[in-house]
Amino acid sequence: MRIVCLVFLLVSLAVSASAREIADVKIPATVAAGDGVVLHLNGAGIRSKFFFQIYIAELYMEHPASNIASVIGDEGRKRIVMHFLYEELGKDKLTEAWDEGFRANTSPQQLALLQTRIAEFNAMFDSVKKGDQISLDYTPAKGTEVKIRNQVKGVVPGKDFNDALLGIWLGKEPVSPELRKELLDYTGAK
Repeated sequence: MRIVCLVFLLVSLAVSASAREIADVKIPATVAAGDGVVLHLNGAGIRSKFFFQIYIAELYMEHPASNIASVIGDEGRKRIVMHFLYEELGKDKLTEAWDEGFRANTSPQQLALLQTRIAEFNAMFDSVKKGDQISLDYTPAKGTEVKIRNQVKGVVPGKDFNDALLGIWLGKEPVSPELRKELLDYTGAK
C-alpha cells in the first residue's frame, strides 16, 4: 500500500510540475514555438473586470524573467496566450481594450510611430466567446503572429510593436496590477 501511495504522490508531483490549472483550464509549463525552440511559462493569471472573469493570460518566454525590463528587453521568442472565460466579447470591445492599453503604456511619439501597425493588428480581430483562445507569438525578424481559435490572422512586424503590446499587461498602467505580478512570477510557474 505504501508503494502505491508513493507512486501516486510522485505521479501527482510530476503532473503538477508540468502544468498548472486556472479556472479549469490546463496551463502547460512549456510550449513548442517551432524550429525546436521551447518556450517556458513565465506566469499566468486571470484578467478580471469588475466582478467578471474575462480571460486567463499566460506569458511564455524563451528566457523567463521576473522583472519588466528583462521581459520587454529580451530578444528571444515570446508568446501571450489568452483563454477567454467571458461568454462573449465583441470586436468593438476587444479593439477598444487594445487601443486603451496601447495609449496608457506607450509614449505619444511611440504611439504615432505604431499607429498604422496597431490599426492592422486591430483589423485581425473579431468577436471571441468563452473557450476561444488568442495567441500572440513574437519571433525575432518576423514580428508578432496573431492566431485566433488556432487560425493565423496575420503578422505585425517589429519588436517595438511587440514591446508595446506586452506593455498592455506589463507597463506602467497595466490592465491589472495583480495580473502583471502573476505574469512576472516565473519562479511560481515552474
